[in-house]
Amino acid sequence: MGSLKRRDFIKSSSTMVGAAALASGSVGKVFAAGSDIIKIALIGCGGRGTGATFDAFASGQNIQLVAMADAFKDNLDKTYATLKEKFGDKINVPDSRKYVGFDGYKAAIKDADVVLLATPPGFRPIHFEEAVKAGKHVFMEKPVAVDIPGIRKVLEAAKEAKAKKLNVVVGLQRRYQTNYREAIKRIQDGAIGDIVAGQVYWNSGGVWVRPRKPEQTEMEYQMRNWYYFNWLCGDHIVEQHVHNIDIANWVKGKYPVSIQGTGSQAHRTGKDYGEIYDNFAVELTYDDGSVVYSQCRHFEGISNRVDETFQGTKGRVYLSAGNQAVLWGPDGKEIYRHNPKGNPNAYQQEHKELFQAIADGEYKFDNAEYGAYSTLTGIIGRIACYTGKVIKWDEAMKSNIDIMPERYAFDANPKIMPNAEGLYPVAMPGINVEKYI
Repeated sequence: MGSLKRRDFIKSSSTMVGAAALASGSVGKVFAAGSDIIKIALIGCGGRGTGATFDAFASGQNIQLVAMADAFKDNLDKTYATLKEKFGDKINVPDSRKYVGFDGYKAAIKDADVVLLATPPGFRPIHFEEAVKAGKHVFMEKPVAVDIPGIRKVLEAAKEAKAKKLNVVVGLQRRYQTNYREAIKRIQDGAIGDIVAGQVYWNSGGVWVRPRKPEQTEMEYQMRNWYYFNWLCGDHIVEQHVHNIDIANWVKGKYPVSIQGTGSQAHRTGKDYGEIYDNFAVELTYDDGSVVYSQCRHFEGISNRVDETFQGTKGRVYLSAGNQAVLWGPDGKEIYRHNPKGNPNAYQQEHKELFQAIADGEYKFDNAEYGAYSTLTGIIGRIACYTGKVIKWDEAMKSNIDIMPERYAFDANPKIMPNAEGLYPVAMPGINVEKYI
């Protein structure tokens, strides 16, 4: 599709989406007739949702926030107040378009041209599926699922998004960061030969804890403390370390064929830390026999490391989110060092490019597939550590283990519940393996 200005795109969009509807059975729209305003809806009004909205407005396009949805009214109200104070009339969300509850996303999606999906990732598959069905462009935060049935749902929706020519950007922002783009282009052009090994890390002190309040149901407690429950978070190898895993897959230009590793809940133990591990050490094996070592941990008070290194047949590379990228040749001499001066903010850049494409009437971004497969890499890594088994990629894709609740309501119980002492079951390798794969 060629480049079109907004008003021309408005006229042509019905033809474009109508043609897609022949294959998909659904018709959507891009802009309201005669308008240059790109209407956005925010689904998930926590810190990341607030940040994503700031980044969208930094794109420089004529954007208006017209709908918001969150399971919790206090989250929505806080984010609305923050955004209204900052952006004034660009926040056009009357009470009638503030949707509270588990199903609010459905109404919010209908109100907008572009949807920002920033809830805890367990909800991402159903939210993405709904947005695509409605014919909306999408920005969705990483990771894009927490279990393999969720991955399959995202991949199916990704196919439909392609058929409808809906732009989809996933918040793996290193893909939009200049140092990574420049260095990985050189790697793909053969600067350090074939990649034979690598190491990727997210080692940090962990994240927040939100203590239980007496009036909370179990569903509300887990939702408020979402990072510590796999149906919401996927464990930190999925929720956080997916950034580094995605770089491994990007550098290799493929996905692992098998994954094995080890991990545990060693230091962050007790009622506050739910079911997740605080450390993972995983080997990603690719079809050429190369192995990328993946390590992530939440240990307080020790050294942190968040970066990636790879070894090739003709050299090596170091990368980090701090705008660093260095390539060395076979003699150890530096052959490229990235200059970070003037580099754009990667969080803003992904929105800038997305909204520029939408404003120009271009279909450019189909991030959902690589977002799903890098998320899947983390999920398989979690399963490998929880079970103590070597997990083959193709076999994992057949899994029907669904960890999501049977019903989304605050009076419903999630599938994982605490025991009489308030402790949650934590996976022990080799025990109850059938629960995980």
